[in-house]
Amino acid sequence: MRPMTVELNKIYCGDALKTLQLFKTESVNCIVSSPPYYALRNYNVDGQIGLEPTPKQYLKRLADVFMECRRVLTKDGTMWIVIGDSYAGSGRGIGDINKKGIQQKASFVGEFCKPYQLDGYKGKDLIGIPWSLAFALRAGGWYLRQDIIWHKPNPMPESIRDRCTKAHEYVFLFSKSAKYYFAHNAILEPAKYDGRKKMTHEGSAKYLNDAAGIATQNVSKGGRERWPNKQRGFSTKDGDTGFPAQHHGSNIPMLPARNKRSVWTVPTRGFKGAHFATFPPDLIRTCIIAGCPQGGIVLDPFMGAGTTAVVAKKLGRNFIGIELNSDYIRLAEERLGSV
Repeated sequence: MRPMTVELNKIYCGDALKTLQLFKTESVNCIVSSPPYYALRNYNVDGQIGLEPTPKQYLKRLADVFMECRRVLTKDGTMWIVIGDSYAGSGRGIGDINKKGIQQKASFVGEFCKPYQLDGYKGKDLIGIPWSLAFALRAGGWYLRQDIIWHKPNPMPESIRDRCTKAHEYVFLFSKSAKYYFAHNAILEPAKYDGRKKMTHEGSAKYLNDAAGIATQNVSKGGRERWPNKQRGFSTKDGDTGFPAQHHGSNIPMLPARNKRSVWTVPTRGFKGAHFATFPPDLIRTCIIAGCPQGGIVLDPFMGAGTTAVVAKKLGRNFIGIELNSDYIRLAEERLGSV
């Protein structure tokens, strides 16, 4: 199969796997995507992923797509996947009707996929989709570098009485190689000042004063996270960081920073453009800043309403998208037109 010349800043309409097979090897710097979740919506498009009769078939199709992504990713590239779970026996998504826009088409999974009739799963079992996918990709050669918790302070209410309301999803960080591009300085977060003047190479006071009743003299050694701004700046030359810029010689106080933590609190955001599964821009902003250099290329093989493209464009990166639903491509292009 002959590779095609891929245009930058374009969303291709087609099946993710078949379209990726036309891309040149090692042609994109970073992949950020949220694939269709299992047994959640029927988007009424032939070839859609998410309505497979079993989780095993669903996971196989996703793994095939993301293994092809590995081929087109540069050796120092990363892939960030946002994915949620599903329940056996919940009938999640069945009968979900919306009267406005193209969301009206994205409903009634029950007539195609019956998550309440799955061999190997009891009624009300949590299927474990995210980790099953992560392990499958790791077995295929990806480095599974981290599980990040997307904490939703405003989760969707659930009418349940026998478990907690779910308020998180997973963001998995994968790399193609053991060493890869990761701009950790660009995503530093504010460190909580513990009241001491000396912060460099020092850990939290609660561990240093032996409050826990154990010897802790060596706890902080090697924990090189807390820095005055003048030593490890918040702002980068391309302005990527989310911190307010601090200027030396000004009256603005220097604030300490620390490495980005693995729990990200990002509220969900409604989108009037009629796409159910739009993830918030602030969630993937960190992924793109950390995983793709300025002027690099971000790929989303499940582009949907174009959030990855919009954020990439705002951050000075190029994008390439793939989307099966032409209605969503038009929606994404409208959003991009206003950036």
